[in-house]
Amino acid sequence: MQALVSILIPAFNSARWVAQTIRSAANQTWQRKEIIVVDDGSTDRTFEIARRFESRLIKVVSQPNAGASAARNAALKLCQGDYVQWLDADDLLDPEKISLQMRAVEEMRNDRTLFSCPWAFFRHRHYKARFVPTTLWCDLSPADWLFRKIEQNLFMSNATWLVSRGLTDNAGPWDETLLKDNDGEYFCRVLLGSDSVHFVPSARAYYRRPEAHSVSYIGRSRQKLESQLRSLRLHIQYLQSLEESERVRTACLQFLQRWLICFYPGHPDLVQEMQYLATENGGYLEAPRLPWKYAWLKPIFGWNFASDVQLRVQLCKETLLRYWDKAMFHLDSYSLGMER
Repeated sequence: MQALVSILIPAFNSARWVAQTIRSAANQTWQRKEIIVVDDGSTDRTFEIARRFESRLIKVVSQPNAGASAARNAALKLCQGDYVQWLDADDLLDPEKISLQMRAVEEMRNDRTLFSCPWAFFRHRHYKARFVPTTLWCDLSPADWLFRKIEQNLFMSNATWLVSRGLTDNAGPWDETLLKDNDGEYFCRVLLGSDSVHFVPSARAYYRRPEAHSVSYIGRSRQKLESQLRSLRLHIQYLQSLEESERVRTACLQFLQRWLICFYPGHPDLVQEMQYLATENGGYLEAPRLPWKYAWLKPIFGWNFASDVQLRVQLCKETLLRYWDKAMFHLDSYSLGMER
């Protein structure tokens, strides 16, 4: 009998995307699957839309708003799968994604292997997404995978992973106290229990770029910054539990230096905590530098003004790109409808 794969979808105010996401889960060519959607107290039509898909294959439940991690934990308690596929309510899977990874599972026959695959950013047109390889896109030991992630400040989309039940149980629940980067912290724990990471290059996942109001967007939120700092600290602890070496200490310092700009100078207490972490790793963090396009504003108007201008320009650019891609998506849909 085929292994059962549980596709778990936490959803909050995802009415625009959730139908497309559920379809991408239901269209997986791997036959033996279950799909569990947990609506986390949405205030839009997310639950109503998701309920339309309920069937023997798809279960939809709702809970009072408690955060993405709580919704994931609720889905985890309900699932029966031998393998777990996490899928955020705005992301997509290629139809063959799970089948290709499960083929690798059957060949390797080791439930302590963690499976990953290529992924790409998209806004509306996932079929235009560009897959840009990183140094994580290969088979690696847990220590080398986490080292590369931290050294180069890389990440993998949640949807890339296929996790055995054994690794899932070993990792424990998602941390419901982490508002930001709870996924990065969770998959570090999954990684710690694994023997290796096996990359399946033919499988594909699609990660929708976060909007300014999404949980993934950090901005200037004090709560999110505190959560991010806690996640950074845990990442360092997890890597050092796998390997104590000079290269690890150097990578941790580079990791902290890259993130410092998010905290500097508006949160001096958090900056001080980061300096303490740097000291523990035998180094010191330098004041971050703004890109030359905004650095000239600093002597005239101050760091905060220059940094805010950079942030606003980035948000404006992303908004324009999103509107353009949405218009092209509707044009493509109209053209396809005309052809039919």
